[in-house]
Parts: sequence; C-alpha cells; structure tokens
Amino acid sequence: MTGQEITTVKKDVVVTMDYSLVVEGSEIDSGPIQFLHGHGNIISGLESEVDGMQLGEEKEIFVESENAYGTYDPEMEIEVPLSSFPEDFEIKLGHPMRLQDGQGRVYTGVAMAITDEAVTINLNHPLAGKNLHFKTKVTNLRPATQEELEQGRLGDACGSCSTGDCSDC
Repeated sequence: MTGQEITTVKKDVVVTMDYSLVVEGSEIDSGPIQFLHGHGNIISGLESEVDGMQLGEEKEIFVESENAYGTYDPEMEIEVPLSSFPEDFEIKLGHPMRLQDGQGRVYTGVAMAITDEAVTINLNHPLAGKNLHFKTKVTNLRPATQEELEQGRLGDACGSCSTGDCSDC
C-alpha cells in the first residue's frame, strides 16, 4: 500500500470517521473516531457497514443490538453482599463503578438497588439491548503501520500513554 492513495475502507486501513450516535431518539455521542479497520476495534455491526465506504462518503447506519453491545441479559444483574465492599467505598445508585472479583478480574457495573445487606449491580453494557443509529462520514484513510498491524489496533502497547514511553504509565 505504500505510495498509493487509499480511497476505500478495507482491512488494514486506518479510518478516520466523523459520526453521531442516536439511541432511542437522543444523540448520546459524536465526534471523530479513528480505528484500524478489519480488526474488531469497533462494534461488528458498524465495522461491516463501513467496509467499502469511499473517502468523503456519508452514510446512515442502523445497527441492531445483537451486532452492537448484545442483548440485555437479566442474569448479568447480580446481588453482592455489602460486606464485600471496603468500608470507605461509596456506592451511588445509577452510577458506574469499577469492581474486582476474587480472581482479580475488573468489571464495570451500575448499582441498581441497595439494602442493608446487599447491592444489586447491573453488569450489562449500558447500551446492551439497544439498537444504534449512526450518521457517518469517512474523512481520512491511511495505511496502517507495521506496528499497528502487529498489535491489531492503533496506539502503543499500554494503550494509555500519549508519549509512547510506557515507563510513565
């Protein structure tokens, strides 16, 4: 791909796309996004619809929940004893919180109910069970670097460094 101008979204191309996301009639997100196409860096329903778009092309894309964040699973609503939380841990109804299980895995959940003994936590993604409506425009395309291809995504290995020097992470 070196030396060629890329005009079509395809695998191993870095895509910059302006978008707005509407869920249940309300815009909940917008802005530019940049991703390595064909590597599962965005939801599958959006990635498959963007495939083949041309530089400068605009497209409205509807993604069913099954191809976005999945269906809502009531079994992902769990009850956790209050005694499992540190004494100084603040639990706010309706607010996301990061939780860690006994094996060290980290989850994000939202407290749905609190009693004297337990907290009911929803571990579903906030957009689970929701159909998504995107308005998109491809604004830039470029070949991926060898490092991006090896990692299967954009950015450095630690994912949170702006300098590329992970010793600061």
